[in-house]
Amino acid sequence: MINAKIIRLEESDYGALGVLVLDEKIFAITLEPDSADVDRFQVPSGEYVCKRFHGQKWPDTFEIPVEGHVAILFHAGNVEKHTRGCVILGRYVGYLKGQRAVLNSGWTFKEFMKYLKDEDEFHLSIINAYGSVKFKKKEHYHDRNISSSGNIVEVV
Repeated sequence: MINAKIIRLEESDYGALGVLVLDEKIFAITLEPDSADVDRFQVPSGEYVCKRFHGQKWPDTFEIPVEGHVAILFHAGNVEKHTRGCVILGRYVGYLKGQRAVLNSGWTFKEFMKYLKDEDEFHLSIINAYGSVKFKKKEHYHDRNISSSGNIVEVV
C-alpha cells in the first residue's frame, strides 16, 4: 500500500497550504480550508485509509473517510473556495486575484491519479507543522502569480 503524508505548513484566511508526500518524495502542494473557516471543513490531523471514489463531478479520485462527513476528496482547484472541504493539489504556490492559491492544479491532479492508477486505497497521515517554516514575502512580487521560489524560506 502506498504511504502518503500531507504536511500542513502555512495557514491563513486563504486556507491551509502544505505538501503532499508520496512514498517519501514530495509530490505536490496542497490547499485545504483553514481550521477557522465556518463554511468548510478541515480534515483533522491523524491517520486515514483513503479509498478510490467515483462520483458525478469527480468520476475518479480518492476519498478521505472522516466520520460524519462524505465525499472529502482530492481534486483540482486553485483557491480556498474551490476546496469545499476537500484537498486541492497543485504544482506551485502563488496568488490568483490577490488570494493565496495553488497553481497548475489540473495537471497535478492528473499526475496524482496516474501515480495511483493501480491502487484502490492508500494510507494517509495528516500532520500539522504550522510555525516550523516562516515565509517572508518579497514585496516586489506581491501582485504576481509566483511559485514558492518567490518567497524566502526560513526553517525554525
